[in-house]
Amino acid sequence: MKHFTQVILYTDHDGRARFRDEPIALDHGSPQSMLSAVLPATGLQLRESPVGFRSQPHCTPAPQWLFILTGHMEIGLADGSTRVFGPGEHFLSADTLPVGASFDPKLHGHWSAQRGDEPLRTLFVKIPA
Repeated sequence: MKHFTQVILYTDHDGRARFRDEPIALDHGSPQSMLSAVLPATGLQLRESPVGFRSQPHCTPAPQWLFILTGHMEIGLADGSTRVFGPGEHFLSADTLPVGASFDPKLHGHWSAQRGDEPLRTLFVKIPA
């Protein structure tokens, strides 16, 4: 069966942000237009980040899909690992702060940065908690 790879940025059992890949089955539609099941969404938000942008370490306030429209976005984790996403790529940002925890940038969350010579334009798709 065909599938779409969903990259997930999540909070692991130890409180650290990590990446994992999971398939989304394309088991609807037809052989000419394979579709996934309808996924829930509650709203959309657009963002433009200028050349040179880099955030401070943070957790995602609530899970959301993030789609790169133009430019490149690097995501860095406290363990030193990074991934770069380019136009047409996406990930599910779900690295929320564990319940009862106080934010520690050496342990929790991620940072994001614009890479390359063009502004970063992204689309956030808000999803139910």
